[in-house]
Order: sequence, then C-alpha cells, then structure tokens
Amino acid sequence: MSTENVEFSINQRVVYPSQGVGTLIDIFDRQVGDKVVKYYKFYIDVSEMNVMVPVANASMIGIRPIVSAEAAQKALDSLAEEIEPVTSDWKMRYQMNLDLLKKGSIEDIATIVRCLYHRSKVKELPILERKLYDNAKKLLEDEISYALDLPVKEVEAMLHAKLEPLGLLHEKKSILHDEDEDDEDEFADNETDNDSDDDEDSDDSDDADDSDDSDEDDDDE
Repeated sequence: MSTENVEFSINQRVVYPSQGVGTLIDIFDRQVGDKVVKYYKFYIDVSEMNVMVPVANASMIGIRPIVSAEAAQKALDSLAEEIEPVTSDWKMRYQMNLDLLKKGSIEDIATIVRCLYHRSKVKELPILERKLYDNAKKLLEDEISYALDLPVKEVEAMLHAKLEPLGLLHEKKSILHDEDEDDEDEFADNETDNDSDDDEDSDDSDDADDSDDSDEDDDDE
C-alpha cells in the first residue's frame, strides 16, 4: 500500500510553479516497479493539460494552495512600490527572475512583474525576458483572480493601475548605453536553444512521469 501523506483535496485550486494555476482533479495509486505510488493529477488552466505528480514530490516541486485574499491584495499592492535599480546585464537579470519564478511564491512572482515592467520603461525587453514577464504576469493575474474572486480582466486592469504610475517615472528618460547592448544580438542567435532548456528545467521536477502522463494517460485511471 502507498503511504504518502496527501496534502491537497479533490477540486482544490493550486499553483504549480512555472506552469500556472490548476485544479486537483484526481488522487490515485499506480504500480511503479514493486511499489504502489500515490499520484496527484492536476489540470493546468493556461496550458489545458493534465499533469501527474507523485504525492511525495509535490512539496519539493513547490506546488502550493492559492493564497488568501489578504496575501493576494498585499502582492497586488506591492506592485506600486519603488524598487532598487536592476542590473543592465539582461542575461543576469533574466536568470535571477527565472529563479524567482521557479520558487513560485506570489511575492516572488509580483517581484518579477514589477522588476520587468519597470525595466521595459527604460528599454524594450529582449524576447526571452518578454516571455518571462508575460508568464509571470499571467500567473499573478490568475492567482489574484481566484484569491479575490474577481474576473481576470478586472484583475488585469488593477495590475496595470498599480504598475503604471511607477512606469511613468521612467517613460521619458534618455536611454543610455547598456552593458548588454553589444552582446544582445549574439545571445539572440541561441534564444531558441535556451528557451528549450528552460522548458526542460520546468519539467525536470516531475520525473519522466509528467511528460509521459499528460493527457495521453487519462485511461490509466
């Protein structure tokens, strides 16, 4: 018999770091070698995929419940706060924010959105950073929407209202030479490969089971 402790319940909304907001749709046992392993099956809204994760691995991956309304409002309000100047080395900035996205707390996600929105008002973001910003913003909007029980469109407007005063401070600044300006084109040649690596990193935590068990394995139940 499997002995893993179940932390989530069926139909509970959760956040899956780097993947999005999802719903726990099943808890089931599966024979793995000579052991019976208990699995969660999540439906991820943004990708419309089913992802299966061993119960024992869920905490390690960082899967967590949707935050309280109070925590969601606090994260929303934090978007209006001033931030320390960020590095102009976009590859370093990208890695720092990618690490925050993988950690997956709502505070970390709000920090990414605030940081990259602020930076975009100084200089247009490189393609990879723009994707990271869009991903973090979508995650933040979805979680706040569920936590505050508001439509996503309304939350999107609230985010913009918090961010825009900060952005306006930098809108008319002269753009100075950035440290990363000279090597941006060189790095862009490898964007496709790097983007693929990032996607693989986000799936590594789930073992091989996640990629094998998505959607195609619905009959296993």
